[in-house]
Amino acid sequence: MDLLALRCFQVVARHEHISRAAAELRVAQPSVSRTIARLEADLGVELFERRGRRIRLNRHGAAFLRRVDRALGELEDGRRELADAAGSGSGAVTVAAETLMTLAALLLRFRGARPGVDVRLRQCPADAMAHLLRTREVDHCLTSRPLSGPGMEAVELLREEVLLAVPAGHALDGREGVPMTALDGEPFIAPGPGHWQRDLTDRLFAGAGLRPLIVCEGNEPGAILDMVGTGLGVALLPAMVRDAGDRAPATVGWARLATPDSHRVLWLVRHRSAYLPPAARDFGDFTVGYFQGEGRGRVPRDS
Repeated sequence: MDLLALRCFQVVARHEHISRAAAELRVAQPSVSRTIARLEADLGVELFERRGRRIRLNRHGAAFLRRVDRALGELEDGRRELADAAGSGSGAVTVAAETLMTLAALLLRFRGARPGVDVRLRQCPADAMAHLLRTREVDHCLTSRPLSGPGMEAVELLREEVLLAVPAGHALDGREGVPMTALDGEPFIAPGPGHWQRDLTDRLFAGAGLRPLIVCEGNEPGAILDMVGTGLGVALLPAMVRDAGDRAPATVGWARLATPDSHRVLWLVRHRSAYLPPAARDFGDFTVGYFQGEGRGRVPRDS
């Protein structure tokens, strides 16, 4: 068992697909298969269930993956800590977010205040973030969904009202206190399941005993506003979208829902035991200070 084999297992476990793992590792597919077979032979147990070309992590593999993530994470922490101690650290921070729009104004301020820091961004769904933190692929995550798992440490940055975006001139444009029953049968634009906007949409409709009529579903949250502007349907969007003047076109109007649950919480999440280089620590502190100083679009904490 060597580090290359453990890294190979980690990537295969994440993809549960040999060829995709081979592409990420930039090695031939047969080499990946042989490495996993040797690792299983060394351990004396199979780590995956194999059904034709499909593989799935079994309970032994899931247990082993937790240890591998921890071990490789500790080694990466050691490498970064020594690099900083030797003065050869990169001065970089890597951040993941569900949508990059959340980071735009923050990054403008941070890069102005810390021009020497190399900022690297990753856009990914919330359900992939805990793994990225465990494996030290990112330093911080900005997410509107709680991250589960041991070691996750979260700071609440913002409680923000979520508004109903409608085509300009729509019957609900400018309305206050719109009940969910008024949205029964209204065409909705939403991301796919797993994104916070879709979770909120489904939850609010379920609370009223209704189901949303989804006419447009995709994995590009940033395009939702533009789709509303075409007249295709309505959507739930955070207040920051409305308040970003150049992002809110004249073809879109806004309404407020009657339900007090129409809000989202934005979190900054890191792994508690991970080593954070000075640049990453600085980014975390700067981010907390930035959002605590903004206050726009917030709702009361007891909402």
